[in-house]
Amino acid sequence: MSSSIPQFSHTSVESIPGIVDLARSTFEAHATRSIQYRLVQLRKLYWGIKDHEQDLIEACRLDLGKPAFEVFISEVGWCLNDIVYTCKNLERWVRDEKAADIPLANAPVSPKIRKDPLGVVLVIGAFNFPVQLAFGPMVGAIAAGNTVVLKPSEICPNTAAVVQKIVADYLDPTAYTVVQGAVPETTALLDQKWDKIFYTGNSTIGTIIAKKAAETLTPVTLELGGQNPAIVTKHADPRLAARRLLWGKVLNAGQVCLSENYALVDREILAAFIEEFKVAAAEFFPKGAKLSPDFGRIVNSRHFHRIKAMLDNSNGKIVIGGTMDENEKFIEPTVVVVDSLHDALVKDEIFGPLLPILAFDNLDEAIKTANKIHSTPLAMYAFGSTTETDKILRETRSGGASINDTVEYLPCPQRYSTIIHGAMPTLEFGGVGSSGQGSYRGRASFDCFSHRRAVTKTPSWIESLISVRYPPYAGKLSGYKRLSELKPDFDRNGDRTTWGGLVAWIFGRSGSSGSSSGSKLGRSAVLVFLVAGVAKYLERRTKR
Repeated sequence: MSSSIPQFSHTSVESIPGIVDLARSTFEAHATRSIQYRLVQLRKLYWGIKDHEQDLIEACRLDLGKPAFEVFISEVGWCLNDIVYTCKNLERWVRDEKAADIPLANAPVSPKIRKDPLGVVLVIGAFNFPVQLAFGPMVGAIAAGNTVVLKPSEICPNTAAVVQKIVADYLDPTAYTVVQGAVPETTALLDQKWDKIFYTGNSTIGTIIAKKAAETLTPVTLELGGQNPAIVTKHADPRLAARRLLWGKVLNAGQVCLSENYALVDREILAAFIEEFKVAAAEFFPKGAKLSPDFGRIVNSRHFHRIKAMLDNSNGKIVIGGTMDENEKFIEPTVVVVDSLHDALVKDEIFGPLLPILAFDNLDEAIKTANKIHSTPLAMYAFGSTTETDKILRETRSGGASINDTVEYLPCPQRYSTIIHGAMPTLEFGGVGSSGQGSYRGRASFDCFSHRRAVTKTPSWIESLISVRYPPYAGKLSGYKRLSELKPDFDRNGDRTTWGGLVAWIFGRSGSSGSSSGSKLGRSAVLVFLVAGVAKYLERRTKR
């Protein structure tokens, strides 16, 4: 289709309660419960995005200066693949599950897990990926059977307008709608009662949303940012690390919540790392980033000046880049060597194409520094030997992590190994601690907007067996204990008892998350041996 960007306009604040009421009426009429209905809506959304692919590419160019290649790999193509994957798997996801770890005595009540929709969902998108972060959560919400009100980021008005057009023209307007606006409209939305709020953005607004949601005990998923570290050890390949970390800073002009916020580099390879960074920058942008059609721009003047102020207030030494153009909202990919955790470029999230580097002398020092700057970032990037990267993972926390790569979870064709996390639609994405709560993507998106409802069905014939629970209780407790009480396989010191451990191993109750076929065969062999031994013993006693 030819590019045609609609006009962006704010939704009337007075109309918002009615919009939410309509979505709730549709949900309460059970219109979205049908699996076929959900699949039809997802398929229509696919074609809506597909038909307006050029509109979305142009809108992202106008809003962010984003190259068409980046729009496809991180926005349009991502959403299209997510929808196809969800449609292919939805019927399997919605099936009732047999409840796990149910004792044989409880089998007659047929315990199972249903997947019920939560209800009416509010999705609040972000400006840096205005297509993916709007439609991505919405796909999961539709798949789970909810109705959705979507609030795109007003900072990208062109993209928000195209998103609204797609939803209005392709989806059921009684179940799915878009509200446009800024603070007044968002405030009005938060004043409504929701069954789930999904927010992507910064922690300041995330805190406001969480407090507001708490007033009505509304569950929230918060996808926030963080001061993501990259740790480059002396055993890392400096060329590989430099190229991959540079890409993490030039993608979307560094406006990526997963982008590394700073790099900790072993002092032994610092000079080589910086030199390789210069080589990579020249390869990526032979005529410079400003003249390249493959480098985006900062979203608006406010964010341009915020990033510029961080660089102006830094005491570090610029070793690569540093040029800016306010009229174009251009900031060159810039590397700065700093020597303090309190430097302006380290103490806050940058969300731009600046990379401060802190040198370290040993890995313990680097890990301690990373944990001190932000103990629960959204992402962690480790470059080094297997022993070193295992140590980094073991002694840090983060929402996700990539070994020998950066900006995990971004998509690529599955035949390529780079950014392999993004080629896995089954891999969950989410923060931890102050970088967010909850996760989504693929199956996790369906789970994010579903309630796992435990259901049992007690037959009438079992009444005589369960009558022990009815008063009067006299004389029933000892028998109930004998039949129901589990025997511990540990002593008062917390140590595993020999016989208890053996019994637990034989019957597969050792507490491990999974058992190999060898372990199962071994247990079976021991069990057969014990049964045969007992039988032989009883046979001898009988002959006596």
